[in-house]
Amino acid sequence: MDSLTQIVLGAAVGEAVLGKKVGNKAMLYGAIAGTIPDLDTFVGYFTDTVSAIEIHRGFSHSIVFSLLFAPVFGYLVSLIERKSTANWQDWTLLMFWGLFTHPILDSFTTWGTQLFWPMDIRLAFKTIFVIDPLYTLPFLIFLILAMRQKKDAWQRKKFNNLGLIISSTYLLVTLTLKSMAYFQFADSLEQQGIFYERMETRPAPLNTILWNANVETEDAFLTGDYSFFDDGMIRFQVFPKNHSYLGQLQKHEKVQRLIDITDGWYTISTQDETLIFNDLRFGQLNPSDPDSPFTFSYKLIEENGNLRVEEVEKDRGDAKRILSDLWERIKGN
Repeated sequence: MDSLTQIVLGAAVGEAVLGKKVGNKAMLYGAIAGTIPDLDTFVGYFTDTVSAIEIHRGFSHSIVFSLLFAPVFGYLVSLIERKSTANWQDWTLLMFWGLFTHPILDSFTTWGTQLFWPMDIRLAFKTIFVIDPLYTLPFLIFLILAMRQKKDAWQRKKFNNLGLIISSTYLLVTLTLKSMAYFQFADSLEQQGIFYERMETRPAPLNTILWNANVETEDAFLTGDYSFFDDGMIRFQVFPKNHSYLGQLQKHEKVQRLIDITDGWYTISTQDETLIFNDLRFGQLNPSDPDSPFTFSYKLIEENGNLRVEEVEKDRGDAKRILSDLWERIKGN
């Protein structure tokens, strides 16, 4: 999830664990704990593109990381807050829940997390977009209301608990919404006589009303979208796999790692005689535009017998138009 959401979640968890004892400092250190796992993004500046993708939401988003580093961070906080009534064990418990709830929330997104690292399992329920106002804003409002109360006021606990309950309930509801959307896509494919090997669904940006689907057939991938306000047949766009374009590169170690990362959801295209590896898991920048580029694509550049992988720079285009198209599509067809 986005940084603001993780800060809000971390602060609310910190308040639930230690707010009665240390007041707003529990929110402060909870918010810090909630942001620590995402520091793995800085590793990307010191390694190659493929390794950076593999590392993101890896070790730092695991149960192992939470267990190992909660006592370390708890001890550091106890040194800073020597005069506090909370001890090292209290701060360790706060840091653990702040660190641990971060990857739990991230596991509901499309990217997912390696919660069970070192096992090679990426947990991704794909029920919520990385930025979802319906999740974050109510949570933030209740956190602010709690923050304004005295640490021993009963209203403080009530407001904080309401934020946690409402946000958690929303996450559970997204599981149901995903199931409903999945069956709509499956039914539409059956009605159109489309035979497929597998299908994945995910919410469109900023909402859980509009859903996107990736569908794999023998030679191509289909993409489609469905709003709960739709009353017509789902239309699918076809993207040839073009995996044969890779030739001998398909056996290259970096390409194999990219294929593993995408779980096989990829197509190959060309741009100025350069092969482009398109990651389909996150769809197009503007799903309403058939010619819109994919959110994540990578150039495969051969130089002196070596292969360099570079992320294709994103041309975001007209953000206002993208949001407008998204809103119109959410309203149904």
